[in-house]
Amino acid sequence: MNILILGATGFIGSAVASRLLADGHSVTGLGRNPSRAHLKFPDIKWIAADLSKMLHAEDWSAVIGGYGAVVNCAGALQDGLCDDLAATQSKAMQALFAAAQETRPLIVQISARTNGAAADLPFLATKRHADEALAASGLPCVILRPALVLGRNSHGGSALLRALAALPFGIPLVHATSPVATVALDDVAAAVSNAVMGQFGSCTDADLASTEQLTLAKLVTLHRQWLGLPHADVVSLPEIVARPVTRLADAAGHLGWRSPLRSTAMAVMAEGVQPNAGSNLGIAAASAQDTLRTNPAGVQDLWFARLYLLKPLMIATLSSFWLLSGVLPLLDIQRVATHFHPLLREGSATSLTVFTCLIDVMLGAAVLVRPFARRAMQGMILVSLSYLAGATIIEPSLWLDPLGPLVKVLPSLVLTLTALAIVDER
Repeated sequence: MNILILGATGFIGSAVASRLLADGHSVTGLGRNPSRAHLKFPDIKWIAADLSKMLHAEDWSAVIGGYGAVVNCAGALQDGLCDDLAATQSKAMQALFAAAQETRPLIVQISARTNGAAADLPFLATKRHADEALAASGLPCVILRPALVLGRNSHGGSALLRALAALPFGIPLVHATSPVATVALDDVAAAVSNAVMGQFGSCTDADLASTEQLTLAKLVTLHRQWLGLPHADVVSLPEIVARPVTRLADAAGHLGWRSPLRSTAMAVMAEGVQPNAGSNLGIAAASAQDTLRTNPAGVQDLWFARLYLLKPLMIATLSSFWLLSGVLPLLDIQRVATHFHPLLREGSATSLTVFTCLIDVMLGAAVLVRPFARRAMQGMILVSLSYLAGATIIEPSLWLDPLGPLVKVLPSLVLTLTALAIVDER
């Protein structure tokens, strides 16, 4: 069968694509930036498109022709610089359903449990609007609602679990006793495969979750064992302690960083992640312990877990360093400009000093914005090397300065290279 997968570059989408390929289907993936995915999955045909801009039926008409099934694995946690929930999760899907009336492919919708105390959150509300529109469309459809998805790889909440599990002295948790149901990523992919093969009735709507009963604290502890780390006590914290972190994570979201510590995730976790009672497809979903056991951790998993929470600190440190290095010299511009006097006249030296300060400020601000972060770091490396080369030519004695103005550039270069190495999110 020819199958179109929306969000095929994501955590769930890539696993679904691999499974459907293995089943012998012809797979096309749609994503915002599939260039790297094309290298990893050369057997998949790729379409570069932004769902948030496909809001009318005519935007889909030329895309969905010839497909027997469309699997929607796309989604976002919260509105931000790079995400528009209403557009991506609701309006684009309703436009797709309208366009699909002519060819009537099977629609497999990866959704979530959208009732409960957190139901009015934009994340769940937009999912619910799409689910209701799909059920009312008359199209053949299957709606799957996975619990917290665990797999060999990780993203979002599952990545945060690994990071918390790797903390060195103790595990501070908010909502430590909240119930958390899980489902193996392989089981989600298997459910999609079964849906495509027609093993579920039309308009099936079911949760995917293991029957295992876990709390958040127990799940983090299981991940710590999986990483091969010694026991650490879980410290249960009141919700108010997490609010400053949540506000910072929400602010980072407006700059394009998709942190799993944003307010939506915290609100969902306050209630817990639970399936609807009695809703399943008869699939024997693996428990969290079995999922982890069948995917043993390697040293790369330990590195990832330890670096995950350090990543925002690296970005913030780089930004502060470059912003301060640009602003502070402006407070005594004439004195700083004297470093250029061996080569330039006073006016030109002052102008060049101001110019370099503005470059520093620009790079320090740009690294905070997710779409610009990679180029900003590359700029930091080039500018740092230029500063070192220029200073060595103009005033080589600075290498012997007790305060080490040039020597200190070297660790900042290493920090930049490290941040650049882990800036990718998927």
